[in-house]
Amino acid sequence: MNLMNEISREKFVPGYLELSQSQFKKRIKQAFELLNPCRLCPHRCKVERLKGERGICKAGAKPELSSYFLHQGEEPVLSGWKGSGTLFFTHCNLRCVFCQNYPISHLGNGNLTDSEEMARMMIELQEDGAHNINFITPSHLVPWIIEAVYIARGKGLKIPLVYNSSGYDSLEELKLLEGIVDIYLPDMKYNDTEVAKRYSRANDYVEVNRKAIKEMWRQVRDLITDEYGVALRGLIIRHLVLPENLAGTEGIMEFIAEEISKNTAISLMSQYFPAYQAFEFPELSRKITSSEYAQAERAMERAGLSMGWKQGVD
Repeated sequence: MNLMNEISREKFVPGYLELSQSQFKKRIKQAFELLNPCRLCPHRCKVERLKGERGICKAGAKPELSSYFLHQGEEPVLSGWKGSGTLFFTHCNLRCVFCQNYPISHLGNGNLTDSEEMARMMIELQEDGAHNINFITPSHLVPWIIEAVYIARGKGLKIPLVYNSSGYDSLEELKLLEGIVDIYLPDMKYNDTEVAKRYSRANDYVEVNRKAIKEMWRQVRDLITDEYGVALRGLIIRHLVLPENLAGTEGIMEFIAEEISKNTAISLMSQYFPAYQAFEFPELSRKITSSEYAQAERAMERAGLSMGWKQGVD
């Protein structure tokens, strides 16, 4: 990994600490208004979630959490040496046929929680040494997340916040997070609309994803780390290499280089394995090869992108 821009952790102030109380309350109100009916994500299902109706994501009237813990397996700039304080939410606004977390994201294996409890978890993770608070699959739960951050701030929360999403996020929702989220960690899954439709049931994923990435970068810009190499602020894009180049890596890398920044931090992931319904699609029924991953590496290099992390293939 090439070195990112650095600032002293002591001099860094998370954005949410600088929002006024009135600004925070306004954001909370606006976010909950998007639930009635639900228009949080680009699907805009318009179901009455607060009355128990469920849309594409299958989420209901309260947040559900699978787990919270110090995660040592995130990108090095997030896990550091103490861990990333992850809150792993259930359900998801994408229906990926190869979902590697399908018991959580599709089957909804988790427990009901609320903003007060989430705030308590954040403080506990901070006290345990977490470098950041990492909201995993948060797109359908933004109102409660903003409210929980507001509560946790009042209890002494002071570490960066990570928004770890599929990249299928609405601009309306992302603008509510401006000045609250410090680090955006979205996926860029596909370069082709038909592929996205076939494997994730999101007809407009490519268009929505690219607009979302632009908005995220506008808010936080390129990655900044502290003097120990731990992330404080900025954009990190994850890209999972798929068999037979189904993700369209070259087109995605060209977009990042031309439309975002050549200094964008990229996590080029090799860990694809067939899960959930992947065996129903012969082209997805195997792991990627070392040759396929090397092809993705070359695409990244040709685009002039050198910031980030690469992996080997087992």
